[in-house]
Amino acid sequence: MVTVTGGGVRGRARRLRRGGPWLVLALCALSFIGCALAQRALGLPLGDLDVYRAEGWAVRTGEDLYDLAVSRHALQATYPPFAALLFVPLTLLGVEAMRVLVCVLNFGLVIVLAQLSLRLTGIRPAGHWRWAVPLAVAAVAVWSEPVWATVRYGQINLLLAVLVLWDLTRPAHHRFAGVATGIAIGIKLTPAIFAVLCTVAGVIACVRRRDTALLPLAGRAWAAFAGTVALGALVLPAESWRYWTDLVLAEDRVGAPEASANQSLRGVLARMLHTGELPLWWLPLVAGICCAGLTVAVAALLTGRRAWAVVACAVTALLVSPVSWSHHWVWAVPAVLLLVAEARDRRGARGWWPAAGGTTLLFCSYVSWLLPHDETRPELDLSPGQQLLAAGYPLAGLALLAAATAAVTAPRGSPAAGAARRPAGSSAR
Repeated sequence: MVTVTGGGVRGRARRLRRGGPWLVLALCALSFIGCALAQRALGLPLGDLDVYRAEGWAVRTGEDLYDLAVSRHALQATYPPFAALLFVPLTLLGVEAMRVLVCVLNFGLVIVLAQLSLRLTGIRPAGHWRWAVPLAVAAVAVWSEPVWATVRYGQINLLLAVLVLWDLTRPAHHRFAGVATGIAIGIKLTPAIFAVLCTVAGVIACVRRRDTALLPLAGRAWAAFAGTVALGALVLPAESWRYWTDLVLAEDRVGAPEASANQSLRGVLARMLHTGELPLWWLPLVAGICCAGLTVAVAALLTGRRAWAVVACAVTALLVSPVSWSHHWVWAVPAVLLLVAEARDRRGARGWWPAAGGTTLLFCSYVSWLLPHDETRPELDLSPGQQLLAAGYPLAGLALLAAATAAVTAPRGSPAAGAARRPAGSSAR
């Protein structure tokens, strides 16, 4: 008979604590390598990255930025002129070197997104696990469909999410808080909803005479955005005039709304109604959902539930945007971690662990890729069951908004009140 002493058990536990993080590092490296090899084996298209490179060349050569038609799909430039200025460095590398570099950068951004999402949701590992847990999250997140597709197409979704979270997970009174969000808006307009969130919450807090730094944060975001517009106008005056006076609201440049990869409410309605031309009543419907989602986000921010505010705001933007491609849903990473944090903190409440697990499975299901999709638009003739599958992300988004509403309206001190709160404008650390 072998006797296991308490000291031996404690020794093995200490070795596990010391060696566990390094094992996670190795597994994360293997996960990233496996993802890169799988992407390459499937033929990494990087179509969006090719558009970005073409925009950079247009800036360098003086071509018309918004008359580009890249690849056989005739992809067009849809971002503000400031974004094209940022894409110029892509032209300084060969095509293969550029693709490898952007792929590596996106892998790095997955790690940063995981770290910022953990900070946002109040999950703070101790010791060496402080750097190991973000690696563990990133090792799983890289296989989720939104992150996978972002890497596959060379998209900028991870960068935009990191810029916004960089601001909203630091003290709101920091002198540079808001600048990163303004830059994100200058690259692509959809992050503007976060500046709207901070503006509305900041005004309400000032009216209530509360000490808050949200309004200055919003002011810095809008000022940084204005700076990107001014820089674009200075370097590309003709393109800037054309974009801001004609193309900024053009919906025909971003793709067919009924595409199965379009995971917005407009995409769901287009597939349900079997037409890409929606009736006018869809506008007040989506406007109402936008107002409701922002109301929940503002209430969450003012009551110190910053994680719910950020997730509700991101989900609202994804739902109401005319086109939200599945790879835009990289906000699933902080959303899942928020559900995990709630499950951890509400020990007596049921349903949170299944919700976190089910949401993870949904965003790792690649279901929209399995549905009929090609240039003949078979999405207009999907069966009811197929339409339900194609609406997976928007349905999850509506469920997250409902959960955010429950967290905000729950009485303080109740188990349903939610995890880790911080007063508006306080430190996120």
